[in-house]
Amino acid sequence: MAGSDIAAAPPPSGGLWSRLPGFIRRSLSIVVLLLVWEGVARAGWIDPFLLPGLSDVIRRGYEEVGSAGLVYLTGLTLYRTLFAFILAAVIGVSIGVAMSVSKNVRWFCDPLVSFAFPIPKIALLPIFVLWFGVFDVSKITMTTVACIVPIISATHLGTRNIDKYLVWSARALGTSERKLFWKIIVPAALPAILTGLQIAFPITLIVSIVCEMLTGGQGLGGYMIYAARFGESDKVFLGIFFTALIGYILIEGFAWLRRRLLVWHTETSGAV
Repeated sequence: MAGSDIAAAPPPSGGLWSRLPGFIRRSLSIVVLLLVWEGVARAGWIDPFLLPGLSDVIRRGYEEVGSAGLVYLTGLTLYRTLFAFILAAVIGVSIGVAMSVSKNVRWFCDPLVSFAFPIPKIALLPIFVLWFGVFDVSKITMTTVACIVPIISATHLGTRNIDKYLVWSARALGTSERKLFWKIIVPAALPAILTGLQIAFPITLIVSIVCEMLTGGQGLGGYMIYAARFGESDKVFLGIFFTALIGYILIEGFAWLRRRLLVWHTETSGAV
């Protein structure tokens, strides 16, 4: 996943490369891609209607942001995305922890999670539209449902697979069950929980955009579909560019937060 330091391939070493800030090193491939995009468009190898140049898209973006319209639509998409993610995180982590500490909860929820995992969640959107209409409630509900399963699974596995010696040692020292949960189980499971949240985080943005495309209304997804209907390809690519930029910033921000929360963990050694 972009922005994550987990299992990342080691960067080239030595020379100027090693002296560049980490953010620049991670962004270099994106800069190369953007330069190739502009070069191909300027060379005229592809019809400008099918692939407008990056400079044209940026020019259009300057006009759209200047009118504040695109900023407002981006804010709507971010609101739905973050609201759905927070909702999914609270519910998903709670269910995952409950499955780990209660056999009855695990007996009830485990088949449901296994059944829901392979289902393409976006197929439920027509049902949510029938129940909640085409406005924010159906979009947020759909996005929450789409990203809650990996959070539940990661939390359940993380809390179930912690080192038993930690638990036994804490109990031998007289630690109460409540303190055991907050002082031992939660910190030990935190890396797995954060991994589930990192997996779900970009899913929320993707599903939010798709919901806006399919149900109409305002937002980046609706902006791109509306532009496509009128053949304004530069606006379509501007919407894609904005979506990618927002997603990259959010993922980098989450990776930064993970490193701060796990400053004590071996995976962040030398990363902070």
